[in-house]
Amino acid sequence: MPTSPPTRRAKPQPLKPARPGRFTAFIRTMWVLFGAGVVGLGLFVLAVSGNFLNLFGRMPNLKTLENPRSELASEIYSADGVLLGKYFRENRTPVEFKDLPQNLIDALIATEDVRFEQHSGIDAKSVLRAVTGVLTFSHNGGGSTLTQQVAKVLFKTRQDLNDGALNGSGKIGMLITKTKEWILAIRLERNYTKREIIRMYLNTVEYGSNSFGINTAAKTFFNKSPKNLTTPEAATLVGIVNAPGRFSPVVHPDRSRKRRNWVLRQMAKSHYITDAELAQDTAKAIVLHYSVENPSKGLAPYFRAEVVKSLIAWAKETDHDLYADGLKIYTTIDSRMQEYAEKSLAEHLALQQKWFSAQWKGQLPWRDENGKVIPDFLNIAMRRTQRYKSLMNQFEGNRDSVNYYLRKKYKMPVFTWQGEKEMLMSPLDSLAYYKRYLRAGFMAMNPLNGQVKAWVGGPNYKFFKFDHVRQGKRQPGSTFKPIVYTAAIEQGYSPCFPRPDVATTFPAVAGRAPYTPKNFEGNFSGRTFTLRQALARSMNSITAWLVMKLGPETIAEYAKKLGITSPVDAVPSMGFGTSDCSIYELCGVYATFVNKGVWTSPIMVTRIEDKNGNVLREFVPQTKEVLNEETAYIMTNMLQASTTEPGGTSTILHTGFKFPFEIGAKTGTTSNYSDAWFMGITPDLVCGMWVGGEDRSIHFRSGAYGQGARAALPLYGLFMQKVYKDKNIGLNTQPFPKPAAPLSIEIDCSKYYGGQRDTIPYDQKMQAPDASDLDDKDI
Repeated sequence: MPTSPPTRRAKPQPLKPARPGRFTAFIRTMWVLFGAGVVGLGLFVLAVSGNFLNLFGRMPNLKTLENPRSELASEIYSADGVLLGKYFRENRTPVEFKDLPQNLIDALIATEDVRFEQHSGIDAKSVLRAVTGVLTFSHNGGGSTLTQQVAKVLFKTRQDLNDGALNGSGKIGMLITKTKEWILAIRLERNYTKREIIRMYLNTVEYGSNSFGINTAAKTFFNKSPKNLTTPEAATLVGIVNAPGRFSPVVHPDRSRKRRNWVLRQMAKSHYITDAELAQDTAKAIVLHYSVENPSKGLAPYFRAEVVKSLIAWAKETDHDLYADGLKIYTTIDSRMQEYAEKSLAEHLALQQKWFSAQWKGQLPWRDENGKVIPDFLNIAMRRTQRYKSLMNQFEGNRDSVNYYLRKKYKMPVFTWQGEKEMLMSPLDSLAYYKRYLRAGFMAMNPLNGQVKAWVGGPNYKFFKFDHVRQGKRQPGSTFKPIVYTAAIEQGYSPCFPRPDVATTFPAVAGRAPYTPKNFEGNFSGRTFTLRQALARSMNSITAWLVMKLGPETIAEYAKKLGITSPVDAVPSMGFGTSDCSIYELCGVYATFVNKGVWTSPIMVTRIEDKNGNVLREFVPQTKEVLNEETAYIMTNMLQASTTEPGGTSTILHTGFKFPFEIGAKTGTTSNYSDAWFMGITPDLVCGMWVGGEDRSIHFRSGAYGQGARAALPLYGLFMQKVYKDKNIGLNTQPFPKPAAPLSIEIDCSKYYGGQRDTIPYDQKMQAPDASDLDDKDI
């Protein structure tokens, strides 16, 4: 059977490649661009991270990232643990996470970063929203997470890290800055927990009114700790951080309330509060207890201003920053004694001011030695002020312009003993006003260890910055006399040594005229007194005789040995305290008598710790044995005579203030009653105080008002009344301890009085000032 020939298959033709369409090419191009963008972005991030060619600015290293540094206020504490104040550039004190209330955390997350728990430093949705807003010129909210904001504030990305060649205020600079914040946010999330980041945020950001961190903000605006904030209060503070100046409840209360209510709505939106709570909280007014911390407020401002001088020197030597390292400074101050000292000084000085103002009512108080008004006094005083110097510099010495502004009246807050008031005054008016105010200084210290327990440098630190405890030095008057008597005891004189009350004349020497000191009363009785009586009555005649016998040079040596560091002129009048010194120095002198002859330097700080509680430095006083124990006890006993001896200048402490305990004392008054002093000692407390005018030419008219027993001693009485009453302080009320060895010198001088003992107490001899017709208008 025939077969048919096989069918030839057609040879398959190769497929021709299809020509790419436009859409396919576009997709490929987009992928290429996307890949290039990813690579470019990666390279850009690497370049920023490594600061390639120094184009992008520095980045924190790993050590800095693990230990980020923010400025922390250093805190200064009393010996009994009370916060006295802070030293800061940014007032920030950190708080632990456990002390942050949940309503505060909820308000923060709901407002600033609702997806905080889900992201790792960068929130893609927020970034996309922010970019879209830029492209469409609309404001859809910021793209920064809480972590990015922490990075921004903590590492100062827009200040400290903004030093590259491409950094600037333009869009490129902002892109670089944002990139750094993204990088740092991711690194922070790797190094810290979410709780730690929230704590860092709340402790770092600014809330306005010089408050940094939630702890300071809560105290500044509501006088609370953060854990006690209500939900509306927490919402108010969270609302502030977005723009502290714009949303301040102090400056813009209505705007702040709207902002707070918006925060509350965000909390309700995130289901942190109910709708009912939202309605209730938004209806509430913002009730502030506003108080900005500053050096003028709080206990012991003069003390803190003095302590900071030594702290700055220590910080410089040890490479610390007092204003940013969060140091803890523990002082010797007893907060209770300090409060009593401040209250007593205010109480006493207000009364003294009434008497002073009444004496000079309608008259100018600045007088020369003859009682005549000092011509051009105010203009001369004004030329010494910083205001005058600034105006002279501003107007290049044009006196007409300077005088115009010195006489131009402004509304200004001024000090009064009835509280701060606003008055219309010119700078010259203000100067004249304050020149009429009496000033004072007070210090109390433990003589056994040198610890300063109270320090008041003036009437009011805000208005009177000058410190009259250590900075101010004036003639100490008769409070210097115990130094003369100490020298006499050590040179072999007994407290019972008799000496007649007669004139002692120092002969003319080297052109100096003969000098005959007079007693306070201006005459001499001719009667014989023991040295103990003479010191108790503060008799100039017998003190002058001792200076002549011992020699001024010897007295000057003893002054230096006992702790007077100010220059002492070895002249005949030195026994009456004619060389200036400070309360601070005199407290050291009198403490030597109580401390068995050991001079102890007053100390103010016991230790300094870093922010973690590590002790950086402990302080101990300098000590030096300058007297034997017997001499020190004899001087302590002689000072007691001032309070117990009839005719003693301080008997009012027992007869008037009714103190039943042993107290040693010495009053002091200078020429024309320019300076009134008092020194008081007990077994564990030495107190010194001074009262007077800012200028020596401003003083009381007579000793009835201006002597130490009248113008200064009552301050001590008021203070000790409060201290003795406070049993928690536990002031020693036992007698002064006697030396273990028997005394080689007799101190009971009663048998030497020979029937001449004055039975009229000194304080009853004084003419009591009559202030019954005075009122507050006289000030």
